Amino acid sequence: MKALKNIFVGFLVSFIGSIPLGYLNVIGFEMYAKLGMKALIFFLFGVVFVEMFVIYFTLIFAKQLVNNKKLMKIIDFFAVFFLLIIGYSFYANANQTMEQQGVLEKNIMYSPFLIGVFLSGINFLQVPFWTGWNLFLINGNYISIVNKLKLYYIAGTLIGTFMGMLSLVLILSTLNQNTASFSRYVIPYVIPLFFVVLAVVQMVKVYKKYYQKRV
Repeated sequence: MKALKNIFVGFLVSFIGSIPLGYLNVIGFEMYAKLGMKALIFFLFGVVFVEMFVIYFTLIFAKQLVNNKKLMKIIDFFAVFFLLIIGYSFYANANQTMEQQGVLEKNIMYSPFLIGVFLSGINFLQVPFWTGWNLFLINGNYISIVNKLKLYYIAGTLIGTFMGMLSLVLILSTLNQNTASFSRYVIPYVIPLFFVVLAVVQMVKVYKKYYQKRV
Protein backbone atom coordinates (compact mmCIF):
# COMPACT_ATOMS: atom_id res chain seq x y z
CA MET A 1 0.00 0.00 0.00
CA LYS A 2 2.83 2.42 0.85
CA ALA A 3 4.49 1.60 -2.47
CA LEU A 4 1.34 2.53 -4.41
CA LYS A 5 0.97 5.71 -2.36
CA ASN A 6 4.56 6.69 -3.13
CA ILE A 7 4.01 6.10 -6.85
CA PHE A 8 0.78 8.09 -6.89
CA VAL A 9 2.14 11.06 -4.90
CA GLY A 10 5.34 11.13 -6.97
CA PHE A 11 3.36 10.98 -10.21
CA LEU A 12 0.96 13.73 -9.14
CA VAL A 13 3.64 16.18 -8.01
CA SER A 14 5.82 15.57 -11.05
CA PHE A 15 2.98 15.63 -13.60
CA ILE A 16 1.64 18.96 -12.35
CA GLY A 17 5.14 20.38 -11.97
CA SER A 18 6.11 19.51 -15.54
CA ILE A 19 3.05 21.04 -17.22
CA PRO A 20 3.87 24.77 -16.77
CA LEU A 21 5.51 25.98 -19.98
CA GLY A 22 9.22 25.71 -19.26
CA TYR A 23 12.15 25.71 -21.65
CA LEU A 24 12.36 21.90 -21.79
CA ASN A 25 8.73 21.70 -22.89
CA VAL A 26 9.27 24.36 -25.55
CA ILE A 27 12.36 22.60 -26.91
CA GLY A 28 10.46 19.31 -26.83
CA PHE A 29 7.74 20.92 -28.92
CA GLU A 30 10.32 22.18 -31.42
CA MET A 31 11.84 18.71 -31.64
CA TYR A 32 8.48 17.03 -32.17
CA ALA A 33 7.53 19.55 -34.86
CA LYS A 34 10.76 19.02 -36.81
CA LEU A 35 11.75 15.40 -36.12
CA GLY A 36 8.60 13.60 -34.99
CA MET A 37 7.48 11.41 -32.10
CA LYS A 38 10.49 9.09 -31.98
CA ALA A 39 12.92 11.97 -31.43
CA LEU A 40 10.63 13.48 -28.79
CA ILE A 41 10.45 10.20 -26.88
CA PHE A 42 14.24 9.87 -26.79
CA PHE A 43 14.53 13.52 -25.75
CA LEU A 44 12.13 12.93 -22.85
CA PHE A 45 14.07 9.80 -21.85
CA GLY A 46 17.17 11.98 -21.65
CA VAL A 47 15.36 14.53 -19.50
CA VAL A 48 14.02 11.99 -17.00
CA PHE A 49 17.36 10.16 -16.93
CA VAL A 50 18.98 13.22 -15.34
CA GLU A 51 15.92 13.95 -13.22
CA MET A 52 16.19 10.48 -11.72
CA PHE A 53 19.54 11.35 -10.13
CA VAL A 54 18.40 14.83 -9.13
CA ILE A 55 15.35 13.49 -7.31
CA TYR A 56 17.32 10.72 -5.64
CA PHE A 57 20.04 12.99 -4.25
CA THR A 58 17.66 15.77 -3.23
CA LEU A 59 15.56 13.13 -1.52
CA ILE A 60 18.55 11.89 0.47
CA PHE A 61 20.19 15.26 1.13
CA ALA A 62 17.14 17.56 1.17
CA LYS A 63 17.79 19.09 4.59
CA GLN A 64 21.49 19.61 3.94
CA LEU A 65 20.76 21.35 0.60
CA VAL A 66 18.25 23.73 2.17
CA ASN A 67 20.79 24.71 4.81
CA ASN A 68 23.44 25.44 2.15
CA LYS A 69 22.47 29.10 1.63
CA LYS A 70 25.42 29.87 -0.62
CA LEU A 71 24.54 27.11 -3.10
CA MET A 72 20.87 28.13 -3.17
CA LYS A 73 21.87 31.75 -3.84
CA ILE A 74 24.11 30.78 -6.76
CA ILE A 75 21.31 28.71 -8.29
CA ASP A 76 18.81 31.55 -7.89
CA PHE A 77 21.11 34.07 -9.59
CA PHE A 78 22.12 31.68 -12.36
CA ALA A 79 18.46 31.05 -13.21
CA VAL A 80 17.96 34.69 -14.23
CA PHE A 81 20.75 34.65 -16.83
CA PHE A 82 19.86 31.14 -17.97
CA LEU A 83 16.24 32.11 -18.77
CA LEU A 84 17.36 35.22 -20.68
CA ILE A 85 19.84 33.20 -22.75
CA ILE A 86 17.18 30.61 -23.65
CA GLY A 87 14.72 33.37 -24.62
CA TYR A 88 17.27 35.06 -26.88
CA SER A 89 18.19 31.72 -28.44
CA PHE A 90 14.58 31.08 -29.49
CA TYR A 91 14.20 34.62 -30.82
CA ALA A 92 17.42 34.45 -32.85
CA ASN A 93 16.84 30.97 -34.28
CA ALA A 94 13.21 31.73 -35.20
CA ASN A 95 14.40 34.40 -37.63
CA GLN A 96 17.06 32.28 -39.31
CA THR A 97 16.69 30.44 -42.60
CA MET A 98 16.95 26.69 -42.84
CA GLU A 99 20.57 27.09 -43.98
CA GLN A 100 21.33 29.10 -40.84
CA GLN A 101 19.97 26.70 -38.27
CA GLY A 102 21.01 27.17 -34.67
CA VAL A 103 23.40 24.86 -32.85
CA LEU A 104 20.53 23.13 -31.04
CA GLU A 105 18.74 22.19 -34.25
CA LYS A 106 21.92 20.81 -35.83
CA ASN A 107 22.79 18.70 -32.81
CA ILE A 108 19.23 17.60 -32.27
CA MET A 109 19.39 15.64 -35.54
CA TYR A 110 22.07 13.36 -34.14
CA SER A 111 21.11 12.53 -30.59
CA PRO A 112 17.83 13.71 -29.05
CA PHE A 113 18.61 11.62 -25.95
CA LEU A 114 21.92 13.39 -25.33
CA ILE A 115 20.30 16.78 -25.97
CA GLY A 116 17.72 15.89 -23.32
CA VAL A 117 20.48 14.82 -20.91
CA PHE A 118 22.45 18.02 -21.50
CA LEU A 119 19.53 20.45 -21.21
CA SER A 120 18.11 18.69 -18.17
CA GLY A 121 21.58 18.64 -16.64
CA ILE A 122 21.91 22.44 -16.82
CA ASN A 123 18.38 22.97 -15.49
CA PHE A 124 19.57 23.86 -11.98
CA LEU A 125 16.11 25.16 -11.04
CA GLN A 126 14.99 21.58 -10.50
CA VAL A 127 17.31 21.33 -7.47
CA PRO A 128 15.38 23.79 -5.26
CA PHE A 129 12.09 22.58 -6.77
CA TRP A 130 12.65 18.95 -5.78
CA THR A 131 14.38 19.84 -2.52
CA GLY A 132 11.35 21.81 -1.38
CA TRP A 133 8.83 19.23 -2.48
CA ASN A 134 10.73 16.30 -1.01
CA LEU A 135 11.03 18.04 2.35
CA PHE A 136 7.32 18.87 2.33
CA LEU A 137 6.28 15.33 1.43
CA ILE A 138 8.62 13.70 3.94
CA ASN A 139 7.75 16.02 6.82
CA GLY A 140 4.03 15.67 6.09
CA ASN A 141 4.29 11.86 5.97
CA TYR A 142 2.87 11.84 2.45
CA ILE A 143 5.62 9.47 1.33
CA SER A 144 7.88 6.92 2.97
CA ILE A 145 11.53 6.65 1.91
CA VAL A 146 12.47 3.64 4.02
CA ASN A 147 14.55 1.10 2.12
CA LYS A 148 13.14 0.40 -1.37
CA LEU A 149 10.05 2.58 -0.91
CA LYS A 150 12.02 5.61 -2.11
CA LEU A 151 12.47 3.85 -5.47
CA TYR A 152 8.70 3.62 -5.94
CA TYR A 153 8.42 7.34 -5.29
CA ILE A 154 11.17 8.12 -7.80
CA ALA A 155 9.52 5.85 -10.39
CA GLY A 156 6.25 7.73 -9.93
CA THR A 157 7.95 11.09 -10.40
CA LEU A 158 9.71 9.99 -13.59
CA ILE A 159 6.49 8.68 -15.10
CA GLY A 160 4.75 11.91 -14.10
CA THR A 161 7.40 14.10 -15.74
CA PHE A 162 7.38 12.02 -18.90
CA MET A 163 3.59 12.04 -19.26
CA GLY A 164 3.24 15.70 -18.28
CA MET A 165 5.80 16.92 -20.82
CA LEU A 166 4.46 14.61 -23.52
CA SER A 167 0.91 15.87 -22.95
CA LEU A 168 1.90 19.53 -23.15
CA VAL A 169 3.99 19.03 -26.30
CA LEU A 170 1.08 17.30 -28.04
CA ILE A 171 -1.28 20.10 -26.99
CA LEU A 172 1.14 22.73 -28.36
CA SER A 173 1.47 20.74 -31.57
CA THR A 174 -2.31 20.64 -32.00
CA LEU A 175 -2.52 24.40 -31.50
CA ASN A 176 0.28 24.89 -34.02
CA GLN A 177 -1.48 22.81 -36.67
CA ASN A 178 -4.88 24.42 -36.19
CA THR A 179 -3.79 28.02 -35.70
CA ALA A 180 -1.70 29.72 -38.37
CA SER A 181 -0.78 32.61 -36.09
CA PHE A 182 0.79 30.17 -33.60
CA SER A 183 3.88 29.47 -35.70
CA ARG A 184 3.94 33.02 -37.09
CA TYR A 185 3.85 34.90 -33.79
CA VAL A 186 4.03 32.53 -30.81
CA ILE A 187 7.37 30.85 -31.53
CA PRO A 188 9.33 33.93 -32.75
CA TYR A 189 7.90 36.47 -30.30
CA VAL A 190 5.59 35.14 -27.58
CA ILE A 191 7.86 32.31 -26.41
CA PRO A 192 10.98 34.51 -26.11
CA LEU A 193 8.86 37.11 -24.28
CA PHE A 194 7.64 34.33 -21.99
CA PHE A 195 11.21 33.56 -20.94
CA VAL A 196 11.91 37.24 -20.34
CA VAL A 197 8.87 37.36 -18.05
CA LEU A 198 10.12 34.26 -16.24
CA ALA A 199 13.51 35.95 -15.79
CA VAL A 200 11.83 39.06 -14.36
CA VAL A 201 9.79 36.92 -11.97
CA GLN A 202 13.00 35.19 -10.90
CA MET A 203 14.65 38.60 -10.35
CA VAL A 204 11.79 39.63 -8.09
CA LYS A 205 12.13 36.40 -6.13
CA VAL A 206 15.89 36.96 -5.75
CA TYR A 207 15.31 40.53 -4.58
CA LYS A 208 12.69 39.54 -2.02
CA LYS A 209 14.72 36.58 -0.82
CA TYR A 210 18.13 38.24 -0.45
CA TYR A 211 17.77 42.02 -0.47
CA GLN A 212 14.34 43.06 0.76
CA LYS A 213 14.50 44.28 4.33
CA ARG A 214 12.74 42.02 6.77
CA VAL A 215 10.06 43.72 8.81
